[in-house]
Amino acid sequence: MSRVGLKPITLPEKVTVTEANGLVAVEGPKGKLDFQLPQGIGFEQEEGTVTITRANESRQLRALHGTARSLVNNMIIGVSAGYTKDLEIIGVGFRAKVAGKALDLSIGKSHPVLHPIPEGLTVTVTENTKVKVEGIDKQEVGQFAAEVRAYYKPEPYKGKGIRYVGEYVRRKAGKSVGK
Repeated sequence: MSRVGLKPITLPEKVTVTEANGLVAVEGPKGKLDFQLPQGIGFEQEEGTVTITRANESRQLRALHGTARSLVNNMIIGVSAGYTKDLEIIGVGFRAKVAGKALDLSIGKSHPVLHPIPEGLTVTVTENTKVKVEGIDKQEVGQFAAEVRAYYKPEPYKGKGIRYVGEYVRRKAGKSVGK
């Protein structure tokens, strides 16, 4: 029994949800997203709420039920409030800037790293070391932030690298001088 899939989704103001042939379209003040429901997963809409249903109790449909409900809920939150991920760059001489449709990272390599910014995402850099990624699609925002972080993950000795704001990095002791 999927406890997540059974929860109804309440619709915020100014958000409309429509469904035709399994294609769920969500439109709100920030934009429009759509999602194709898997075979066997249904959609019901009542006054201000949306419920995701399943055709039977097979193992695969039970697994897809909660996933589909979460994806539709994330779309509704995305078009009404949006998603953000904040990254910080730590290291002497490390910096970032937005250059056209790419994020230009200077992170101690012999060349600047240019990472293209996908359509639908807004990337802003403040103080040369704080990168803010905003968008309506939760998966796109998280994927872009993860790709940027992967260029230089935080290392445990000096803590240099690109990390999420608030991320804890375990530090290790350096070399100890023995007798």
